[in-house]
Amino acid sequence: AEEIKYMVDEMYPEAEKIILVMDNLNTHKPSSLYKAFKPEEARRIIKKLEIHYTPKHGSWLDIAEIELNVMTRQCLSQKIPDIETLREELSAWESERNNSYALVNWQFRTSDARIKLASLYPKL
Repeated sequence: AEEIKYMVDEMYPEAEKIILVMDNLNTHKPSSLYKAFKPEEARRIIKKLEIHYTPKHGSWLDIAEIELNVMTRQCLSQKIPDIETLREELSAWESERNNSYALVNWQFRTSDARIKLASLYPKL
């Protein structure tokens, strides 16, 4: 809740609407703002947000989260003085990552999805 308030008030105070894409963690609900702040303050913050939730069974997003975590640790853990240096650092990191053929051992298969998410698949 404090981070969302910081984002609304400090990072993007001029924004009419801030679009958030979040997973379905129980703390990622607007009610968390009401638990942290007075109702008027929570409502003010919520009015600036447009929240989109990732699918509950969107575990394929884990791959993206893993890669972002690696990028943060390997590339962004240092102070970067300007946007051009940031672009150069990210480009070099991306090239190295791609050239090393970094892999994720993904275990969830289509056959698994057809069982676990049966209600989402058409009946053949």
